[in-house]
Amino acid sequence: MPLPWIPKLPEGDLLRDATYRRLWLSIVTSSFGNQVMMLALPLTAAVLLQATPTQMGLLTAIELLPFLLFSLPSGVWLDRVRKLPVYVAGESAIALAAASVPLAWWLGWLNMGWLYVVGFMLGAVHTVAGTAAQVVLTQVVARDRLVEAHAKNALATSGAEVVGPGLAGALIRIFGAPLALLVNAVLLLSSALILRGIAITERREPRPPGHFWRDLAVGLRFVTGTRLLLTLGVLMAVWQMCHYAAVTVQILFATRTLGLSEHAVGLCYMGMGVGTITGSVLGRRVSDRIGPGPCLVVGYAICGLGWLLLAVAPANAWGVAAFALMLMSFTTGAVFIFINFLALRQAVTPEPLLGRMTSTMRWITLLAAAPGALLGGWLGDHFGLRAALAFAGGVSMLLVLVAWRMPLIRELKALPEQERESEWLGLEAEVRRPD
Repeated sequence: MPLPWIPKLPEGDLLRDATYRRLWLSIVTSSFGNQVMMLALPLTAAVLLQATPTQMGLLTAIELLPFLLFSLPSGVWLDRVRKLPVYVAGESAIALAAASVPLAWWLGWLNMGWLYVVGFMLGAVHTVAGTAAQVVLTQVVARDRLVEAHAKNALATSGAEVVGPGLAGALIRIFGAPLALLVNAVLLLSSALILRGIAITERREPRPPGHFWRDLAVGLRFVTGTRLLLTLGVLMAVWQMCHYAAVTVQILFATRTLGLSEHAVGLCYMGMGVGTITGSVLGRRVSDRIGPGPCLVVGYAICGLGWLLLAVAPANAWGVAAFALMLMSFTTGAVFIFINFLALRQAVTPEPLLGRMTSTMRWITLLAAAPGALLGGWLGDHFGLRAALAFAGGVSMLLVLVAWRMPLIRELKALPEQERESEWLGLEAEVRRPD
């Protein structure tokens, strides 16, 4: 059946599949909402509440805390339930959390404590529903097309990242950061409505009651016993530490060092959209040409160079350009990283373990994220905002050198074969065996 609103799609393109197309449309909608959240929440803290770098680091760390607390048990639970309803409920819950900020502001209750609570709620939802969303993709798309699907998903966010920050900045300038979050709430509720009723055939293994910790141990042992997964997890943990050290101070750097208004910050953030488009267009081609392992390393390098550039940027118009270029470099590098990282870990994992693998990998990769955020805030308070950015960039470039020296990463030229399910069943039986 021809799709006039999607011109000249080749035969077999994923967007010709009605189920994937609906999932993709939901991602576009929620991405616009997330652009508002990404700017409005930290700007509320930095500008309206005059947060210090340490408070900004604490806000980021609190948002990450649920990943450390809930990732592993949520993976066990997700392998027992349908993932799509969890995904839908998560979109709705984030909308309610976002709407609570303008309500608190209107009632005169808004302070950093309120934002800490909201941050924890956001982290808790992202921990569970974010894992469910990643598994839903594997239920819609064949495993041999996961890199393509992740690249298209990244492209789905690019339009929002180009237009969204400027729109968010304008909304914040006109209505203030708290009220702008109402737009985020509406868009996320719309995303939830799009997702409802998607037809997915889901395979779930029947689980006897009372084996929660056994199942959790199976997921942990699968990840730690699979060399590729464990290596990817450790590398990503270091990169996430750098990422969150930089994220903690970049809004403060823009508003206080560069003196940008909320609207100007939003315009600079449009560079993220340009970077996402660049990464989405080039990422799959680069991965196909040099392999998913080397493509990961290229992504680490692009991000690190962007953070180092901003660390030495002058506080003038050139500095503003460097800020926009850093944001573009970050999203370009992040797309290079994640389309391969996600595809690699999903390709190697048997379906009955996808929930536990995903939650375990997210737990490992974010172990260092909250300390990174706190360290970024501490460096910003004691040595200046540039020191936090230099730390992020310097460690990221060291990560490039370490990763490239690993044959497992350097020589990874194609997606690996899925681990045999019979081996997983043997692992589960081993864990199930009484002492």
